[in-house]
Amino acid sequence: MSTHAPSISGSSWLSPVPLFFVFLWSTGFIVAKLGLPYAPPLTFLIVRCLGVLAVLLPLMLLWRAPWPRGQVLHLALSGLLLQAGYLGGVWAAIKLGMPAGLTALIVGMQPILTAAAAPLIGERVRPIQWLGLLLGLSGVALVVYAKLGLAGLSPAALGLCVFALLSITAGTMYQRRFCPRFDLRSGTAIQFGATVLVLAPIAVWLEDLDPAFSSITWSADFIIAWLWSVFALSIGAIFLLFKLIGRSQATEVTSLMYLTPPTTAIMAWLLFGEAFNALGLAGMAVAVTGVAFVVRKPKETT
Repeated sequence: MSTHAPSISGSSWLSPVPLFFVFLWSTGFIVAKLGLPYAPPLTFLIVRCLGVLAVLLPLMLLWRAPWPRGQVLHLALSGLLLQAGYLGGVWAAIKLGMPAGLTALIVGMQPILTAAAAPLIGERVRPIQWLGLLLGLSGVALVVYAKLGLAGLSPAALGLCVFALLSITAGTMYQRRFCPRFDLRSGTAIQFGATVLVLAPIAVWLEDLDPAFSSITWSADFIIAWLWSVFALSIGAIFLLFKLIGRSQATEVTSLMYLTPPTTAIMAWLLFGEAFNALGLAGMAVAVTGVAFVVRKPKETT
């Protein structure tokens, strides 16, 4: 009889909470595409974090949220990886012209990277997972090749996507290892506060950030993108992610990410007219198949 903790693998992928998480997470790439024409990427991220803190700090005081003693540094570091590293890389890449669907596909390789790093934390990688790793990388290569003629597909944009991929993988594994459970109100506030403290001086240097946020054009599109990023993404999706990390293993949580690239691609096609040619579609199918092989678990005996 199995005694494993509840997981999100297998048919439970189709349950409402994981699917809702995938939908919210996928909209992050769309929000970036919508809002970044009106603000530099790090400035946008800082305003997003400040909006989240404006919501969370009063709730912490009102509900007397417990302070996560002994976890503050761990939460701050995982927050920097998940917020500053991941989102900063993704948004900067899209700002450079990287298509939202392709960005989602590259960072959607997180399950493969997590599986490849499994031996470092004492987990065994099965032969079918290594096959999935090769398929996933091949699929990404096909999509990138199909997009070589696009403006925005520069070495800098690709490098930022890879940096974002490494950051979210490391952040997920680090949080699962050192601080999987904490009060979401105070813990999330610590993570977003740390992100602002680290990014603010960088934004002053690179983007001429000032107290009036004069580099932002407060258009209707930007305000919609900002409000959605604060409430739906930073509070909704991040809270769901932390809940899933607390309840399941890191590899199971990252398995949800394989649904993000096709979801984002459909959204980007509907909203912005982004389209894949036949080679790009084939590459996405190969990549998704590869990730499915990586995260597929063997049948358990009872």
